Amino acid sequence: MTTNPLADWFATPLGAYLLAKERAYLDDVTPDIFGFHALQLGLPQFDLLRENRITHRMRVDAGGEATLRAKGTELPIATQSIDLALLPHVLEFAEDPHAILREVDRVMMPEGRIVILGFNPWSLWGLRSALGPRRHETPWNGKFVSLLRVKDWLSLLGFEVSAGRLVCYVPPVKSDKWLERLAFMEPAGDRWWAVGGAVYMLQAIKRVRGVRLLTPAWQEAVAREKRVALAAKREGAAGHQRAGSLKIVK
Repeated sequence: MTTNPLADWFATPLGAYLLAKERAYLDDVTPDIFGFHALQLGLPQFDLLRENRITHRMRVDAGGEATLRAKGTELPIATQSIDLALLPHVLEFAEDPHAILREVDRVMMPEGRIVILGFNPWSLWGLRSALGPRRHETPWNGKFVSLLRVKDWLSLLGFEVSAGRLVCYVPPVKSDKWLERLAFMEPAGDRWWAVGGAVYMLQAIKRVRGVRLLTPAWQEAVAREKRVALAAKREGAAGHQRAGSLKIVK
């Protein structure tokens, strides 16, 4: 079985600390995203869409424990068929991250949701990635992509950012003991240094110009009946006003 260095890193104390925060966020936001097909691209070892209610969920990766083995730039998935796509730390370890976003855009349904998890280069973790003595090890060897750049890429593809947040303000220490001691930095960082979180979690909606969302026929019928009733009411009121204004000539 092909090993994934990033998945192995998530088994370390620091990786487990981050994974818990990412899972808490995803467990909170993904249950309210509906549709028919959901896609998790990367990290197939972890079911990060476990709380989502979409019946058909697939974990896509080039190997490992993926339910669908494929490259992120060549997805064997029909165009405009995915309602929810999750990219957990995919862009910073890809040779061509923009190509992956273009391919994900191709398979996304109009009004579909994309969720991106990424390491923030403008953080203490990003500093370690750039200057740390072990910056050639996972995950510090990734090319951390800034939140602003990801937003620009999404905008070019027609996505509209709808929500997001940053987490992990503690330094990238190795032991559980130090993570517990530095836990006070989480609320302090969220309040005083919001842009300095180690990881950003971004949600966006695919917007397509000229697309009109169709409502069920029964909703159209109810709306039509309301319009007819309102028009009749207005006509009746106007008739009473005209009758009241008539003068009887003897």
